[in-house]
Amino acid sequence: MANLTYIGTRDKSIQATASQAILKGICPDGGLYIPEVIPTMDQSLEELSKLSYQELAYEVLSKFLDFTEDELKSCINGAYDEKFDTTEIAPVIKKHDALFLELFHGRTLAFKDMALSILPYLMKTAAKREGIDKEIVILTATSGDTGKAALEGFAGVDGTKIIVFFPEDGVSPVQKLQMTTQEGDNTCVVGILGNFDDAQSAVKSIFTDKDLAEVLEKRGYLFSSANSINIGRLVPQIVYYFHAYLSAVKQGALKMGDELNFTVPTGNFGDILAGWYAMKMGLPVGHFVCASNDNKVLYDFFRTGTYDRNRQFHVTVSPSMDILISSNLERLLCHMAGQEITKAGMNQLTQDGSYSVEITETKISGEFATEKETYDAIKSFFEKTGYVMDTHTAVAYAAYQKYKMESKDSRPMVIVSTASPYKFTKDVMMALDEKYAAEDAFELMDVLSKLSGVSIPEPIQGIEKREILHKNVCDRDKIKDFVKGYLL
Repeated sequence: MANLTYIGTRDKSIQATASQAILKGICPDGGLYIPEVIPTMDQSLEELSKLSYQELAYEVLSKFLDFTEDELKSCINGAYDEKFDTTEIAPVIKKHDALFLELFHGRTLAFKDMALSILPYLMKTAAKREGIDKEIVILTATSGDTGKAALEGFAGVDGTKIIVFFPEDGVSPVQKLQMTTQEGDNTCVVGILGNFDDAQSAVKSIFTDKDLAEVLEKRGYLFSSANSINIGRLVPQIVYYFHAYLSAVKQGALKMGDELNFTVPTGNFGDILAGWYAMKMGLPVGHFVCASNDNKVLYDFFRTGTYDRNRQFHVTVSPSMDILISSNLERLLCHMAGQEITKAGMNQLTQDGSYSVEITETKISGEFATEKETYDAIKSFFEKTGYVMDTHTAVAYAAYQKYKMESKDSRPMVIVSTASPYKFTKDVMMALDEKYAAEDAFELMDVLSKLSGVSIPEPIQGIEKREILHKNVCDRDKIKDFVKGYLL
């Protein structure tokens, strides 16, 4: 059981235990919780290499959480079970010049399953530890994948309700159907007339609305989040970086103790931040490539030190990365520069849409891929290897090629593969051949199956024939009103 204190990114006097931080989701002042000290692993890599994914998860998570051994092992065993279609949970596949960490073997075919399979268990355990008997209301904004993974995790969980907001016209057909056909009396899905940033900003504002919180508390509700602003979402993602490293060693890609690089496709900066935490815990990482699509706000930040969201928003073929406000960057900023500078930067971001800081973290650099480069990566890599990447993984692979050419860095590279190509069948097939442009996305799944040799994943077989259960749509300015109306 870790006695780690969590503090606010904008005010270090805001403190919480792990259980409290998981339940609150966000600090009272709008900041995010970070560990006061990043713990280090006390086992050697050799010792860790003998563990299963579940055992490795225990060793990592026990450094961050204030749960008993029995409580934590119960959470882990409930999460990482037959819900995943491989006993490895997150296999590492060697193809051509890279290793692919496949994080899409869970029920929703995306990397969000890795954390959102365990978050409901963490939350229920945290509530029990804190003696809270209120109904927990999970508010979640999604750019496509978090929503379904959160719905899958919380559907039917006693003592919870979950409300998911997604951009009505900004997700793939499969992503949309995964959410709108979700069963469960405690689930609510809402399409918004706006983009992910609109949804995320509205959800954050609800968390810091003290008047609303007071009213809801009297009704027996407690707000929390399933977004990666919640430390309970972020910490489980650290595990798969250790797992990827140890898998790469077992496959002979590098020797134990050598440095390994990672390229991570990211929009909200949570996935790559988990890798950075793993490095700070002692994992031998050489470099992180932060891969962006045409919404390259992070690329520009790591190149210039200026974060500027005052730019055109692009709807791309990698929609989970269509983000201009990368919430988790605030955590890295705080680790680099402290609370005072972070608070000033976040205030400036709210007021002016931009801020500038000195970047002291040299282990992360930004790269990006255009839509054409994304398509080209899918096609050329398939022609070389027969392996089909989804659009987000392709952004990462294209970014890796740019990084390799520019840096001449020859260390082995893991591409963090965040989604199954079946979630983005139409765009993947169009990348392989333009002749598929006029064909139905769902009918193309059979073609993709024949080409890739990978069966259509069971969770989405026949998804286009399922009944749509959620038909809510609201304007981006009415999100708070919707929440009030739904709960009150």
